[in-house]
Amino acid sequence: MIGTDATGPGEGRPRIALVLPGGGARSAYQVGVLKAIAGWCRPGEPLPFSILCGTSAGAINVAVIGAGAAAFPHAAAELARVWGAFRVSQVFRSGAVDMLRSGLHLLLALVSGGWLLAVPRSLFNNSPLRALLSREIDFARLSQATRSGALDAIAVTATGLGGGESVTFVQSAGSFEPWNRAGRRGVAADINIDHLMASSAIPLLFAAVPIGHFHFSDGAMRQTMLLAPAIHLGADRILVIGARSSRIDPPVPDKPPNIGEMVGFMLDTLFMEGLHADLERVERTNALLDHLQDCAPPLGLRRIETLLMLPRSDPREIAIANRAAMPRTLRALLRVLGVAGERGGRLISYLMFAAPFTRELIRLGVQDAEARRDEISSFLGLESHFGKAL
Repeated sequence: MIGTDATGPGEGRPRIALVLPGGGARSAYQVGVLKAIAGWCRPGEPLPFSILCGTSAGAINVAVIGAGAAAFPHAAAELARVWGAFRVSQVFRSGAVDMLRSGLHLLLALVSGGWLLAVPRSLFNNSPLRALLSREIDFARLSQATRSGALDAIAVTATGLGGGESVTFVQSAGSFEPWNRAGRRGVAADINIDHLMASSAIPLLFAAVPIGHFHFSDGAMRQTMLLAPAIHLGADRILVIGARSSRIDPPVPDKPPNIGEMVGFMLDTLFMEGLHADLERVERTNALLDHLQDCAPPLGLRRIETLLMLPRSDPREIAIANRAAMPRTLRALLRVLGVAGERGGRLISYLMFAAPFTRELIRLGVQDAEARRDEISSFLGLESHFGKAL
């Protein structure tokens, strides 16, 4: 893969990037992993990552961590506090009237072909999420983190609906060289609430967000190269924290999926499928460079080390076990869409912004990180960076 070195105040630090893909409510797992890493640091220690890259709910997580870059343990604790107390009503309107309105609006629009009511822009109204992020994220502190050099760059990816391309908005400490590749580009921006809302606007579920003269939606839709922003920004080591279980489902005979199940499959594909292909590309490039170690590397190619963290337990099973924590009105609407039983676990796990579920995922993230503590600490260089025996 081709990358260019970023320049800025963080020049002397290891260029370690944190990449957080999307995952809806499953992104609570990312919070658990970060909470564990922060627990290995002394109070007040700075962020061990030079570069932060996020998509969808992952974009929200990196914005919170970036705003608290000067004191990573505190920022991770604040992130865990918010996720650990989540309610669905903090993300989208889930009251009885709201769910009834959403269902009837969609039904009348479809039955009438748009004559009685226009087809809705989205199934849910996520204005509560905008209010929550406005309260919890200090964007002035995020800008200060890049200006002071506490953070080299933060990148948030969304999908531009006008051009059908993946657009990465980058706030950088130093000079920034925009990139323009097939189907994807990077542009300079001061990250704000609109970028986060656009990146996390899950298609069909949440409405697209206007930025400038264009509308943007969930960044996972067109992000076929998840690691590319981090590499463009100069990372030579990348920690990726996904939100889908590493377990592979064995093929079994099944019945035709309904709408709700298909939406769950769609979200699985959006949030994770491109990641593994991207990791394979990096591995192939590293193998090529190893083979050519006695020769000058091809122009633009350099070695990139990666470390992938995935849940060892399946979030679908945790979601099904905690489905009673979802508002009754939302469960009723999902039943209308055919979301039931084990096959409904995919969609439920992405929408269950409820404390019993998110706390379980945070605990799982902590446990998984602790089980790989030596490996993660070595990868991040925590011993040398913080001068702390781990």
